[in-house]
Amino acid sequence: ESESSRVWELKHSSGCCQIARILAEKRNLNIEIAETAAILHDVYVIVEGKYKDHAKLGAIIAEKLLREARDFSDSEIKIISEAIAHHSEKEIYSDEPYVELIKDVDVFDCSLYKNAEGYYRLHKPYTVFKEYTTRIRKIRTELGLSTKNIFRE
Repeated sequence: ESESSRVWELKHSSGCCQIARILAEKRNLNIEIAETAAILHDVYVIVEGKYKDHAKLGAIIAEKLLREARDFSDSEIKIISEAIAHHSEKEIYSDEPYVELIKDVDVFDCSLYKNAEGYYRLHKPYTVFKEYTTRIRKIRTELGLSTKNIFRE
């Protein structure tokens, strides 16, 4: 049984893809790499219906799909797979721009849904929740948006 609605996961992945395009352009990153990593970041949840270790397990699925598609170079596949593998580590900051991008688009997209704040407060350790809010504020500032209410009411 799935831990999440597949419809929600597809909607979330689609939203992340759009946000990734915007942030990639703003950050001077390759838009195709950004949107591909974003659309596939929760592929394990979509396929298997489970969240446990979904980032690392999803990276394996994504790498296989990308190799079969033959549309990306080995170095591009590595970038996309790494971004997916590490996207759940919101409290860890790296120098990898695509890893940070996918973390950012994931939390920002979720902040746009009703009840996201309550869900995160309930299901994430406090330190992780604080990193989510820090990331959301940073992205809102980057996009010139208000940081007063960072979650949808």
